[in-house]
Amino acid sequence: MLIRNTHVRRRGRRTAGALTATVALLAAGLTALLSGGSAAAAPAAGSYNLRNAASGLCLDVPGSSTAVGTQLAQNACSGSAAQTWRLTASGSGYTLAAAHSSKCAGVKDASTSAGKAVEQQTCSGAATQQWTLTLVSGTTYQVVNANGGKCLNVKDSSTAAGALVQQNSCDSVTSKQWTFTAAGSTPTPTASPTASPTASPTSTTPPGTRPAWPTATGTQPVTASIPVSGVFDGGLKRYYGSGDLGTGSQDEDLPAMFELADGATLQNVILGSPAADGVHCAGACTLKNVWWEDVGEDAATFRGSSASLVRTVDGGGAKLAEDKVFQHNGAGTLIVKNFQVQDFGKLVRSCGNCSTQYARHIQLQNIWATTPGEALVGINTNYGDTARFSRITVYDDGGRDLDICRKYTGVTSGEPKETGSGADGTSCIYAASDVTYVD
Repeated sequence: MLIRNTHVRRRGRRTAGALTATVALLAAGLTALLSGGSAAAAPAAGSYNLRNAASGLCLDVPGSSTAVGTQLAQNACSGSAAQTWRLTASGSGYTLAAAHSSKCAGVKDASTSAGKAVEQQTCSGAATQQWTLTLVSGTTYQVVNANGGKCLNVKDSSTAAGALVQQNSCDSVTSKQWTFTAAGSTPTPTASPTASPTASPTSTTPPGTRPAWPTATGTQPVTASIPVSGVFDGGLKRYYGSGDLGTGSQDEDLPAMFELADGATLQNVILGSPAADGVHCAGACTLKNVWWEDVGEDAATFRGSSASLVRTVDGGGAKLAEDKVFQHNGAGTLIVKNFQVQDFGKLVRSCGNCSTQYARHIQLQNIWATTPGEALVGINTNYGDTARFSRITVYDDGGRDLDICRKYTGVTSGEPKETGSGADGTSCIYAASDVTYVD
């Protein structure tokens, strides 16, 4: 029987009796011997956080999604319920069930192929949801799928937050090794759902060093959208709109300067003025060290209908956004980290009136925001949106007028209705200590 652990957002909960019994499985021992690992006993049944040995990041259900089919990822360890896994003996191995959803980690389509996604599924006891544990050292294990004999692995051995998790052939690569830590034993930030985010800033010193805006290495006019698949590295050249793209207006349906295919990466690019509609991302994508000197309609728009999609904006910055910087139109998760923004409307907006609506999830990590600005994030609470914040620095004149998280009732036509703002522990998730104000 799986134990449901509900309403835990920022802090893993230690399950009673989690460490009272040690279960040594014959199958785990056999796997260990065949692979050269130790046949020592596996962890006791209980609740754990799983930290990847290569990246130090934790196994996570992106955006705390409860949807079947959401592909697992690695993210900064927070102790949240979406990173708390209930280890339960099942068949010849274990199941791993996420505390927030009570759904089990399993291989998509019960595949035995290397590279197949590991996702959350309705628990059924099937072999594709059973895992054996091969001891590497201490509390670090290979997590081996009982169906295909392949190891839980971070795709491409990435060390980036948001990188997806899959199964792959077992070997000594550290991205296929996971350290089991009893949930609740690692200190995590204390949630203060009702605390005012503008009260009592913890420090006048920013938690990180804000990088300088880059100097362009050259300029290039763009007269038609540039398609990107794979990796496009601009070498910090400035790209600006010309001809049909020679506008920075707020008109809807402007073309983009860059059109990113699912899985594409755009990096080391400066978007000058005019910037048309910036960047369009068709699915999973990465924007790394991308800078907008004067945001047009939007800096970037994210699309795609799968709840497992993860998009990452890492580094860079944006100025002069009359309305939104990032428009989150698709399903899944958007992670924005190490990013600076100034003179803007909203940094991220979950689409308020798209004809097709989804539960969207937003994570802001290490953000420098300089007012004037309206809000860091706008979400639709009626569709199950969430926004999580950590290491936010706000530069203002002491007015404290910037909303950290603004809430709406979204619609499929017409205009959404604003319903409030501030931390609530459910949709807008942060504590006062997550936000630093600098006058």
